[in-house]
Amino acid sequence: MIRSIALAVAILAPLTAAAQDVEAGGDLFMQYCATCHGVDAKGGGPMNSVLVIQPTDLTRLASENDGVFPRVRAISRIDGRDPLVSHGSPMPVFGQFFEGRGETIRGEDGVMIMTSQPVIDLVGYLEGVQE
Repeated sequence: MIRSIALAVAILAPLTAAAQDVEAGGDLFMQYCATCHGVDAKGGGPMNSVLVIQPTDLTRLASENDGVFPRVRAISRIDGRDPLVSHGSPMPVFGQFFEGRGETIRGEDGVMIMTSQPVIDLVGYLEGVQE
């Protein structure tokens, strides 16, 4: 019986979603994102004058996606799987700064996506600033 439980835990453990630390995500946002997206995440950061394409208002991601926060797209943009062209080159890929043990989080479609804990925390912060 104990072996069966241990086997079940070993099989299901990778399927559990990591918890989000919104405060840590806010700290990461201020350190890596606010320069372009602004401290309020509305896109008005101090780097705007040198950017050809203005940063996205990150507080409207859910409202522009039928009220559903686009978690998979946000993760993919942050870690570089889905590059975004900005000021003539890709958005800075911060994935290497956010490396860590692989964690999973459930996307808006219910499918688990692998990323790192810092990215999960940052996405949790972004979900919390939606208008």
